[in-house]
Amino acid sequence: MAKSKQQEPWEFFGEILKERREEAGLTQNELGRRVFVSGAYIGLFEQGIRKPRLDVSVRIDGVLQTGGFFERTVRKLIDASPYASYFVEAAELETMATKLCEFAPLVVPGLLQTAAYARAVTVAGNPFATEEYVEEKVTARIDRARILKGATRPELWVALHENTLLTPVGGPARMADQLDHIASLIWDRSALVTVIPRSVGAHASMDGMLRLMEFADQPPTAYTETSFSGTLLDDPAVVKQAQHAYDLLRVASLSPKASLDLIESAAEDFRRCARTA
Repeated sequence: MAKSKQQEPWEFFGEILKERREEAGLTQNELGRRVFVSGAYIGLFEQGIRKPRLDVSVRIDGVLQTGGFFERTVRKLIDASPYASYFVEAAELETMATKLCEFAPLVVPGLLQTAAYARAVTVAGNPFATEEYVEEKVTARIDRARILKGATRPELWVALHENTLLTPVGGPARMADQLDHIASLIWDRSALVTVIPRSVGAHASMDGMLRLMEFADQPPTAYTETSFSGTLLDDPAVVKQAQHAYDLLRVASLSPKASLDLIESAAEDFRRCARTA
């Protein structure tokens, strides 16, 4: 079957999956059981709404006897993405979310980053990278923030640990600009940002970034990330645990007003440092 010029790659993937499944005489539920996902998820794959993980694609190839077609296709689509392989599906899911809740313990989340901050973070983690590589990563990160504009933008709730405000990523001047940007998003009501003060001490989800995603017609999903890996969590019981952890983070946070005051105060402190440097 020829792929339409207007057809998205993942839609083509889903179309072929449906054809091969039906040729094998399997229902969505039957295929789902054999590859350890629900029949509803198979339906989402076939519609191009959800993107199957690489391990699921390998199992689909085994059940449908497709000679590695789905594994090769997923690898190709992952390689074509500007994002790290473990973040590809999460990045696509956030474009469909109606609500995003994020916790950042050390680094400002990508959706809130300025280009200068994103560049500093990228270079710090890739000191020998080419300028082309750095520019690609920065552009991809800034492009993601487009979902915060327009009538269909998701609700964005962010809990930042105070450490993210006090670390001068890119130097004092760039950090001041970054905090000003966060404050502007708050004032524009594009994001609701709260800060967990250092004085709280131990708190929930201390071991890495946490994101919760809610959708109009899909179950909620959680995503966790450390420096070199990320995990998309679909199991309802695990997602419920993640939601509970985020509730605890909210309780530990300052009020929105106090958080904004702290962000703006930190920005002014960095500006003074930049002027005297």
